[in-house]
Amino acid sequence: MQQPMQKGRGSRINASGRYEAWRRMAFDDGWAVEDDAPPRIRTEVTLETPRTIISYNTSPDISFDRAINTYRGCEHGCFYCYARPNHAYAGLSPGLDFETKLFAKVNAPQALERELRAKSYKPAMIMMGGVTDVYQPIERDYEITRGVLQVLRHFDHAVAVITKSQLIARDIDILAPMAAKRLAKVAISVTTLDSKLSRTMEPRAAAPHRRLETIRALSEAGVPVAVMVAPIIPALNDHEVEAILEAARDAGAVQAGYVLLRLPLEIKELARDWFAAHVPDRAKRIMSHVRTARGGKDYDATWGVRQHGEGAYAALIGQRFRRACAKLGLNAQRSALDASQFRRPSRPGDQLDLL
Repeated sequence: MQQPMQKGRGSRINASGRYEAWRRMAFDDGWAVEDDAPPRIRTEVTLETPRTIISYNTSPDISFDRAINTYRGCEHGCFYCYARPNHAYAGLSPGLDFETKLFAKVNAPQALERELRAKSYKPAMIMMGGVTDVYQPIERDYEITRGVLQVLRHFDHAVAVITKSQLIARDIDILAPMAAKRLAKVAISVTTLDSKLSRTMEPRAAAPHRRLETIRALSEAGVPVAVMVAPIIPALNDHEVEAILEAARDAGAVQAGYVLLRLPLEIKELARDWFAAHVPDRAKRIMSHVRTARGGKDYDATWGVRQHGEGAYAALIGQRFRRACAKLGLNAQRSALDASQFRRPSRPGDQLDLL
């Protein structure tokens, strides 16, 4: 259901989830008054206690096989977020519900410790984030992500974190000692250097200059930082690739990656609506480039293709990205983490090893 754009929200669509038997549909009943302000939609947080917290994947084009997401949904409100369709599994809309009806996994640290202590567990780097931002605004109150990091540090477990929030700097006291042992690294997502565009695309995320400040703070503390230029959106922010990489390098980033705009499932409709509302003069051109990079479709989920696309436009973006990285010295060395240090710390009452 489409609503007037609300301040601080990324979507104005709240269509029913694709698995629901009943569908909501907006229509004009003749009573609407154009000047009426829409009711303010407040963020709702549901507490949940999952039995397990580590999720596993077998995707061949992802560099990690396990992840932890301390929340479901994300208040940042990025209209382009490829994780939005996951909210349909909860019977909610990938639109406004995704950014206003959140789930907090309050027992995540305890669940993680149980999983790490299992004799069957085999250590490998854990990615924090991916289908949510683990440092979204509600983390200030719940501190679930911080609790998870404390458990990982206790077990000497390798971890990588991806976020676009300045809040991660709060946890430098955990991340820096881990990084000194090659157990932690961070990726900061920087989509644009234009604060006005960022505020529209990612209404509750940190401003671009704050993200660069975060890269600098982490880097100065000895934490290896990568910049993720993601997503690159044709005819909207694609002209900024080189400038973003240079600004991030100057702030201390040593690695970089990128993703071309992905529009799986309901994201297609959300993106088209956002383009029509905010950049109507470029909406058709953006979608034309997207289809050029996706084999004539709005999206191609094929492994190995979905991240960067294919075709002339995608190839050009890839060439520009690689040349800029080479010029700036990014990706010259990889920050490999050492998962072999994992250990299960003893607890009161545990039998001590003889050796």
